[in-house]
Amino acid sequence: QVQLAESGGGQVQAGGSLRLTCSASGHTFSSSTMGWFRQAPGKEREFVAAISSSAVLRYYADSVKGRFTISRDNAKNTVYLQMNILKPEDTAVYYCAAALGWTGISRPSRYNYWGQGTQVTVSS
Repeated sequence: QVQLAESGGGQVQAGGSLRLTCSASGHTFSSSTMGWFRQAPGKEREFVAAISSSAVLRYYADSVKGRFTISRDNAKNTVYLQMNILKPEDTAVYYCAAALGWTGISRPSRYNYWGQGTQVTVSS
């Protein structure tokens, strides 16, 4: 069982930066693949980034590659999403999620646990 809580969202101007934090509780965090997803109003939940349990593997959606960085600290049960050069189209509720394994980690259905989400709003 893993419980997740996101923080760090807010409002920022285009070109700015934000760092999201996902704090996890539960003994399986260090063995879990962690992912970030986002959902804008009227749109489906969209994959953003994922990181393997040991942080050796990272995978990004094309729309954020080169601007966002996912990282984790297993000692602190925390995963981060550093978001730079933010654009208005990045506006969404951002969710962190936990899964086991790496196959298909861009699909929401692969994730067993989800946080409540944090709002990110980027103004032009």
